[in-house]
Amino acid sequence: MSQKSFRDALNEALHLEMERDGSIIVLGEDVSGGAGGTSGQREASGGIFGVTKGLLPKFGADRVIDTPISESAIIGAAGGAALAGLRPVAELMFADFVGVSMDQIFNQMAKFRYMFGGKTRCPAVVRLAMGAGMNMGAQHSQSIYALLTAVPGLKVVVPSNAYDAKGLLIQAIRDDDPVMFFEHKALYPRKGEVPDGAYTIPFGEANLLREGEHVTVVAIGRMVVFAEKVVDALAKEGISCDLIDPRTTSPLDEETILESVENTGRLVVVDESNPRCSVAADICAIVAAKGFHSLKAAPRAVTAPHTPVPFARELERAYVPGPTQIEAAIREVIKG
Repeated sequence: MSQKSFRDALNEALHLEMERDGSIIVLGEDVSGGAGGTSGQREASGGIFGVTKGLLPKFGADRVIDTPISESAIIGAAGGAALAGLRPVAELMFADFVGVSMDQIFNQMAKFRYMFGGKTRCPAVVRLAMGAGMNMGAQHSQSIYALLTAVPGLKVVVPSNAYDAKGLLIQAIRDDDPVMFFEHKALYPRKGEVPDGAYTIPFGEANLLREGEHVTVVAIGRMVVFAEKVVDALAKEGISCDLIDPRTTSPLDEETILESVENTGRLVVVDESNPRCSVAADICAIVAAKGFHSLKAAPRAVTAPHTPVPFARELERAYVPGPTQIEAAIREVIKG
């Protein structure tokens, strides 16, 4: 397998799927580069993160559509296109802007199948760049997958590595329900082994990255990178952990998490979201309700604080959960 960045893996998934299926379109702000310079030629940069680079020359402006700066228009158009038989992949430049289009997502796309008695479908993907650590300020740095995980009718994907990003995006594009696909900005340049061809990763199947006997660690998105470092370091001391990457928060692979906790008796959940009503809180509650008999210590959640994301670099570094907090939580639950 080739070494590819998270960004390139997503780009490759879009190329492969658009070649395979002519009903797939891509739309969003600057997804084809926009009209740049005095020449008026397209820049073909593929948006500010470069994920859609190269799509316009290959598939044309009818399928790679630059939109006005209007998130409600982007998502409204994607929902309507999906009802009309297309498979849109809509990009919101920053996940934080989803609030502008919540009616289209929350009241429309999520409920089309239900409201029409299963007689229609909405095969739309919404790609959302999320996450702190890039010094982009409070309105461009939030991890809000919990917000959309709470909405029935939506599927929510949070990949942590390049291999999963490609397989999960292809699965999302082929899915007949609306999928919210969260991409952490700090992961875009991170490389991993990725096959050249198309493959899919089923939703609702967690990835068991490490196996151990003392603590179950569940980490989401970029937090998997930090958790891996901690789990590997602690293993040298004889503290072994199961490390689980859920991959999708809706559907959530409860079975894998509960089976792990049954073996370890301890749970630490690492989640970049704010603590109240977070995915970490949800997973802790599920384990407390369904796996209480297995617990040897109270579950611990390692999250960002309940504040907006700071702009100052020093404060942002303190805001993002990191290896120090993860290690402390693991040691604490072991003490019981």
